[in-house]
Amino acid sequence: MTRLDRLSIETARNLNDTGIFMSIDQRNFRNALGKFATGITVVTTKDNKGGLIGVTINSFASVSLDPPMVLFSLKNESPLCDIFATTENFNIGILASDQESESNLFAGPTDNKFDQIEWVEGANGIPLLTGTLANMECKRAAAYLGGDHTIFVGEVTKLEQSDKEDALLYFKGGYKTL
Repeated sequence: MTRLDRLSIETARNLNDTGIFMSIDQRNFRNALGKFATGITVVTTKDNKGGLIGVTINSFASVSLDPPMVLFSLKNESPLCDIFATTENFNIGILASDQESESNLFAGPTDNKFDQIEWVEGANGIPLLTGTLANMECKRAAAYLGGDHTIFVGEVTKLEQSDKEDALLYFKGGYKTL
């Protein structure tokens, strides 16, 4: 665990101990956030036994250009949180408009997900989905507790982009395209 990891966990503990609670209705908050269109990604890694892991994520953002860094978040109660917290590498595929089926596949509890799609192994040994707008190979830099989610920050170590231009989006509870 890095110094930054320890600081972020301690900061989150202190914030949680203040007794501050959210007075905004959760349904209204979700509805408001649903009016913000987001791109859709699939984040992949391997567990400590070498098993292939992938999950659909729309809570994705850039963090820094120098060094190149990105983030995504997962609900704390997800069993994948422990996997991403202990793995050194993960990859992020930004889905194209024709990859709604991939988004649905990795959003659910389906077994053998990687048997149902085309993928290649990245230079870091982690799966990369084919047909995406872009793929980023990342080294985990930090993890922060943020309310009911954990925010994972990764340094991009390799980047590939396709000639595709149309993105798959999520807006008001459903898929949209550009």
